[in-house]
Amino acid sequence: MDQNTIMIVVAIVVVIAAALGWLAWSRQRSTRLRDRFGDEYHREVSRTGNVSQAEAELAARERRVAKLHIRPLSHEDAARYGQSWRAIQTRFVDDPRAAVSEADRVVGEVMHARGYPVGDFEQQVADISVDHPDVVINYRAAREIAALHARGQASTEDLRQAMVHYRALFADLLEIDDAHPADVGREHVRRER
Repeated sequence: MDQNTIMIVVAIVVVIAAALGWLAWSRQRSTRLRDRFGDEYHREVSRTGNVSQAEAELAARERRVAKLHIRPLSHEDAARYGQSWRAIQTRFVDDPRAAVSEADRVVGEVMHARGYPVGDFEQQVADISVDHPDVVINYRAAREIAALHARGQASTEDLRQAMVHYRALFADLLEIDDAHPADVGREHVRRER
């Protein structure tokens, strides 16, 4: 073989190796994003209609949240928010509409205390989806019901469902096991003893 042929063969091998490396990296990235985001991954693929575009969006979310200063709540803050949550749940019996509004407010306060920016709902959902992908759907559902409530179109059952959704997100944000929702906040108090 002459030197030109050898160089062409080497170039072809390098291109094939690079293509295989890129393909392996792409598959690994897809698997990692699918595993991390779960249903949110599939929702984003469905929304964009394009796997590459959806994965780029999810990776951008990860980069954005990595720049934020997300922190756990102190035990005292977690206990205080847990007490607030129990009061909201109790209030639901007598005034479900006010309890749902209060639940939305307290979830927003917890997100802010953890370091998530508050403001634009879609940005909040995107940020929350990075660390709490299993419950971000609850946040969307609760906010949809809250919007119905604001228009006077939510039934008491809708409001109860909103509370269930808010509670799932709330417990996940507090980073506690939600074995019994009424105990949200008490777990942190017990751990300190």
